This record gives sequence, C-alpha cells and structure tokens, in this order.
Amino acid sequence: MTSNTKFDPDEVARRIHSDGDAEDLFVLDVRNEDDYDEWHIDSSTNIPVYDELLEHDYSTLETHLDKLPTETEIATVCVAGITSARAADFLREHGFDAKSIDDGMNGWGRVHRQYEIDSVDGVVQIVRPGTGCVSYLVHDDGEAVVVDPSQYIDRYLNAADERDLEIVGVADTHAHADHVSGARRLAGELDVPYYLHGDDAVELDRVTELEDEATIPVGERSLDVIHTPGHTPGSVSLRVGDALLSGDTLFLRSVGRPDLEDGEEEAVRAAAGQLFESLAHLTDLDDETVVLPGHFNDESMRPVATELGALRAETTNELLSYVESGDDDAFVETIVESLADEPANYNEIKQINWGKEQPGDDVEALELGPNNCAAN
Repeated sequence: MTSNTKFDPDEVARRIHSDGDAEDLFVLDVRNEDDYDEWHIDSSTNIPVYDELLEHDYSTLETHLDKLPTETEIATVCVAGITSARAADFLREHGFDAKSIDDGMNGWGRVHRQYEIDSVDGVVQIVRPGTGCVSYLVHDDGEAVVVDPSQYIDRYLNAADERDLEIVGVADTHAHADHVSGARRLAGELDVPYYLHGDDAVELDRVTELEDEATIPVGERSLDVIHTPGHTPGSVSLRVGDALLSGDTLFLRSVGRPDLEDGEEEAVRAAAGQLFESLAHLTDLDDETVVLPGHFNDESMRPVATELGALRAETTNELLSYVESGDDDAFVETIVESLADEPANYNEIKQINWGKEQPGDDVEALELGPNNCAAN
C-alpha cells in the first residue's frame, strides 16, 4: 500500500484470487463504459462516471451508493488514478473504506506476478495480469535464462536475486508485436547473450541467432529450440525437461495469429499453413508435456499451464482440434474468418523490437490495453 488513500497495484493483484475473485476487495472502475468493455480488471464493477468526475460532479455516483459494499474495502480505478482518487475521496466522505489504485490502469499494466510451477523443476512463470503477457525464468545450478521479458527488466533482476541466481542468457521466442521486449536491454546490461531466431532478427545486431534443434545452456540443463514458424517467420518453442515454452505458437485456448507480419489474405493463408505444420510438430510431443504459453486471455488458472494431453482432450481450443484431426483447410479458414482486432500500436511496437526505431517517452503506454495475439 503506497499511502492511506492509495492502493499499490501489486497489492490489488495479490488480493484478487487466482480464480478472478476478490472476496475482501471490491474494485470499482469509474471509466466510461466503452473503455471498460475493451479492457478492465477481472472481477471489477463499472459505474461509468468518468466524464462527470472530471467536472467534480458526483451526482450519478451518489445514486449508486446503495449498490456498494459497506463492509468491504473499495479500490477505485480510472485511467491514471486522478478521477478515481476523486471518487475514493467522495466515498470516504460517505463512510466507505475506499482508496484509489495508484496510477490507475496504467499502474495495473505494470503489475508482474511470480508463480512456481510445481510439476516442472526450475521454471518460474511471471504473469502480467493487466496485459495477458507471460514470461519465464528458467534456472539450474545457480544460473538462469530469462524468456520473453517485458520492458520492466527490474522484475527479472529481482526474481533472480530472490533465488540467488545469475542470469546467463536472455531469449525472445519471437519478435513481439503486442509488447515492447526488454530482452536486448537486459542482455546488454548483464553482458550475456541475447537469443532470437534469425528470421525475426531483421536489423538487430548483437544477436545470438537460434536455429531449429539448437540449445540454450543454463546450468547443467538446456533449452532445446524447436522452430515453429507461423505467428512470425522466426517463432520458436523451447523445451526444457518436461515443459514446453510455446511462446505465441500455442496458447491454452487458441494459437498465435499469423497476420501481424503481412495482413494480405494470401500471406495470412500461407502463414496459417506454416502454423498448422508447426502445431502438428508440437502435438507429437508426449501427453505429459506441460504447455507454458507466452500469453493468456481470460484463463483464471495460475500458473497458466496444462499438460498437452489435457489440452488435446479439451474442447476449448478449436484450432488445435483441427490440427489433431489433420484438417488443415478448416484450420486456415477458421483463422481467416475469425481474426480479432489487431493489438494496439502493434506496428510501432514491432519497429522497436526489430531495432528499426528507438523507444520514445510513450513506450509504456504503447502496450496498454487488451491482449489480441490469439488467432480467434
């Protein structure tokens, strides 16, 4: 908690249960309805009074007081924490135990949560609940490799320090389009290799280029590279022990979209065909393989993980079922017909991650919003 009138976003994340519930915290979002529908904190309640609060008009909020809990703490949230602070002040004046979430949804987007994976030795999953991004700290014998880090590299330095680990390498499973990668900066600060497949390196220098069947050493173990193009030409998945870090190739409920390199239908179809072959290769792995994806959508499980056999048996991943049945035509057609909105600012983010542009002052705001990396 940052003060008597503000909640630290990390505390809010801790108090929201892994199933999205928050029995001891009521999250009140005061933004406009369209903004709330696009992106919000799980289990939150929306009372759209943002424009009124800007004018210090509390009349509508006052009419909703009887709908708010009197025995539960209330965390108000807006875009940057200004209008929500006004709402919290008003609620406290009326007897509610209310505080504003510091820096609003901007602060929520910076939250990172760590999860040990009981079924896999030496892998820590780091989840950003506000963006749906997932990264990993793979470690053995005092050494660690960071996979798909966000731009907030201190989170990974701290995670390694907490476990007395030396980071000896940093990898991206692909050139990301939804968030600014911190991998090159982290590798540069530590003077360790930065790993990326050559087909995604574009204009980057000081890259240790990955190839199919290459390995990334960590302690006495290694991360085994599987080239899985489709989401991007250089997408890879990484096997470590019984786990598969599947990047943006395979998610628990979908697969990576193949249209962010080239949105023309012919190119999308060709990339979708590549993706089908990549997924067919991954589904040859043992059923006991633990799938650890690079993103999640609204899955409530923590850590975000499931065995490949269970994923095959479930009906929640329609596109994977087409791969299982060998129906490449249905796979491609479903992708072409059901692509969601593109990730916010994805072209600018790609230029940064390709090394074609330098991040500007707005680099944190670029990636805020819903995650749209899945194909459907």
